[in-house]
Amino acid sequence: MFFTSPSKGKLSFEEMMDDVTGYIRGLPSSSYKIIIGTDSMVRDETCFVTAVVIHRLGKGARYFYRKKIQRKIKSLRQKIFYETALSLELGGKIAEYFSASGLAEMPVEVHIDVGNQGQTRELIKEVVGMVVGSGFEAKIKPDAYGASSVADKHTK
Repeated sequence: MFFTSPSKGKLSFEEMMDDVTGYIRGLPSSSYKIIIGTDSMVRDETCFVTAVVIHRLGKGARYFYRKKIQRKIKSLRQKIFYETALSLELGGKIAEYFSASGLAEMPVEVHIDVGNQGQTRELIKEVVGMVVGSGFEAKIKPDAYGASSVADKHTK
């Protein structure tokens, strides 16, 4: 599993997490949020992009992303559930890494690409339930910028 950093290029999961923990430990007096969000774009196939954003509150952020190409998924419901599952899978790995690194209290949010406007509104309760039931805070549009802005930028 490889991730791309706009400033550091291709990184393994461990290299990404070393960078994230270094960023946090570089200014420990600041508050941080880890945000995970997935978005997708359907063409001949479906391109899923999962973003990891480390937000130093009030002082900027860094992000990493990974792309995954799947067969063409036409069902909006199936696509949203798969996006959420990809975010949860990565969220679990990150939470596990933080626990082993002494950063277990680090808040991890999962941003879901659904909102009260449009076709995804019927799915909100189910996907938010998946996220909260997995132990993460869930954000939907317009607050889900991890999915709707950062990940979306790299689906094109």
